[in-house]
Amino acid sequence: MTSFAEFAGLAARVATGVLGWSPDQFWSATLADLRLAIEGRFGTSPAAGMAAELERLMREFPDA
Repeated sequence: MTSFAEFAGLAARVATGVLGWSPDQFWSATLADLRLAIEGRFGTSPAAGMAAELERLMREFPDA
């Protein structure tokens, strides 16, 4: 299991480098937004570990 900081760094690299989001778009998005964007871009999450970690974080930090 990665730390939240490690995962946030990876997620930011994917969002900005692969999806082309600005940093503001990344930081204002929810974990569900990121998951859906990755699935929309690739048809499925490009890394099973990242998908599992997204699911874990969404359970641990649910959006209001």
